[in-house]
Amino acid sequence: MRVIAPASPFPRADFERGVARLRERYTVELDPSIFDADGYLAGGDARRLDELRRALTDGGVDAVVAARGGYGATRLLDGIAPEEVRPRLLVGFSDLTALHALFARAGLRSLHATMVAGLGRGTDAALAGWIAAAEGAVPAPLDGLTPIAPGRAEGPLAGGNLAVLAALCGTPYAPPLEGAVFFLEDVGEAPYRIDRMLTTLRQAGWLRRLAGVAVGQLTRATPGPDGRTVEEVLRDRLGDLGVPVVRGVPAGHDEDNRPLPLGAPVELDADAGTLTFREAAAVAHG
Repeated sequence: MRVIAPASPFPRADFERGVARLRERYTVELDPSIFDADGYLAGGDARRLDELRRALTDGGVDAVVAARGGYGATRLLDGIAPEEVRPRLLVGFSDLTALHALFARAGLRSLHATMVAGLGRGTDAALAGWIAAAEGAVPAPLDGLTPIAPGRAEGPLAGGNLAVLAALCGTPYAPPLEGAVFFLEDVGEAPYRIDRMLTTLRQAGWLRRLAGVAVGQLTRATPGPDGRTVEEVLRDRLGDLGVPVVRGVPAGHDEDNRPLPLGAPVELDADAGTLTFREAAAVAHG
């Protein structure tokens, strides 16, 4: 297992606890330069791209796990092509959505899940769920989801952080979405900004190609003085797509961040409020 920092610097104490927890089960490799910092980046682009390239192309690496998100992964996308990525498990979320998109373009699955610093802060139960998903367990179905638009759909799960996905619009680095069940989450975005990003995806044609939409945690999406809520935004921007839409998937920036196998087939039933996983992400062996 290779640990990388392709985005922002990270709290060292949380990171070291996370690495220690992983080393109880796996052989964990990391480069000493992982602790570099250049403002809001975990070292310069050259450092982070070299680390990423080696993690995604070296033989003998079966899993690549991010230290944390933040910002910076999109800056690396023009430095590595999908055909260079060798099959292995990628684990991360938030800013790592940029690398999930790279894996999707390479035709590879990946795992939207807590990163190393988060594992250092998390519970034993959360770690056990993470390990199970990384080692090939199919996640248990999710129920109790709130319907926004009715219907049932099947397709590969795709998506991730809404802000990163909106930033990929108009670039060659967007993930393939034809027939996908589109998952999105975000943190610290006011309702009007979520509206703006969803409008960007609509106008780019992204939302016309989907089988369904599963909205995860929109953490700290506090209404402004106008009082418009994120629930109202979701119904306005997603409710007329003609596909099933739910919200309440327990994945994103809240404490309960369930692992999601991106690229794997799922069944979304908005009428029943369920998301059922049919297969796992790729398997980490050690």
